Amino acid sequence: MKRVKIIGTGSYVPEKVLTNFDLEKMVDTSDEWIHTRTGMSERRIASDKDKASDLAVKAAHKALKDSGVTPEEIDLILVATATPDMFFPSTACFVQSAIGAKKSAAFDISAACSGYIYALSVAEQYIKSGKYKTILLIATEIFSRYIDWTDRNTCVLFGDGAAATVLKGVGGNKADGIISTLIYSDGKYADLLYLMGGGSSSPLTHETIDNKLHLLKMKGNSLFKIAVKNMVKAAREALTLNGYKVSDIDLLIPHQANKRIIDAVAENLELPKEKIFVNIEKYGNTSAVSIPLALDEALKGGRIKEGDLILMVAFGGGLTWGSALIRW
Repeated sequence: MKRVKIIGTGSYVPEKVLTNFDLEKMVDTSDEWIHTRTGMSERRIASDKDKASDLAVKAAHKALKDSGVTPEEIDLILVATATPDMFFPSTACFVQSAIGAKKSAAFDISAACSGYIYALSVAEQYIKSGKYKTILLIATEIFSRYIDWTDRNTCVLFGDGAAATVLKGVGGNKADGIISTLIYSDGKYADLLYLMGGGSSSPLTHETIDNKLHLLKMKGNSLFKIAVKNMVKAAREALTLNGYKVSDIDLLIPHQANKRIIDAVAENLELPKEKIFVNIEKYGNTSAVSIPLALDEALKGGRIKEGDLILMVAFGGGLTWGSALIRW
């Protein structure tokens, strides 16, 4: 059975920056209120002309260049997104066409903010089974299109962007690569974070528009406690399963949803701050993009070196959550 390695990364964020001070002019909030409660100072916003696939393609080109892989070598394209170009065709198919990956299959995965971990788990299984050799995994989100800009509790949180990784099956006796991916869900908490309008349960009508059902809804206080609990659980189970201790972690890359959630996870794990990668101040919550975006920045910034043990943990609407343990 082959080991699965991430051999290239790349990310892209839109040029437009929306700061806390900009939000002060839009809703009843303040820079201090936002930063104290979320750790965010700014976030990126896609232009009116951008589609999720456009951002994805830009991140994909960077990851392919970093990996040395050509589009013709890609066997499968996975796109993790909760904000696709449209219901169908999949955003992955648009990416496939745009980059010229003529030999690949392509499909989307929807697990909200856990989307990258879910897609990573799928990619791992395809490569380990021998079905595919090389997979392009992209997370892309434009949540700014689905935000109620009059709701100060949610409009301050989300940003847009994309990030990509190239995965390949490798042989040899080295111990590097993906050690494990674990994914979980519990649908009874679906009402804590959702976007109802447009689906078969609430098709487009004047009433659904008037009631803002096409915009994100979140119960932040309830979500906070469950998010911390399940991220800690996913982290500990990944370590226990593979015979590691918390002290063995060289870098934790958590989903960048809220700085207080990240701090609570670190406190529960008794993990020092210098072992946690945080970039939420610059980008806000980019949903499925947050972990691969952080991974790309950590690599480019020298925070990860060969042999490091990397733990990724995420949670999202569904509820979904999961972890990935990787020896770099």
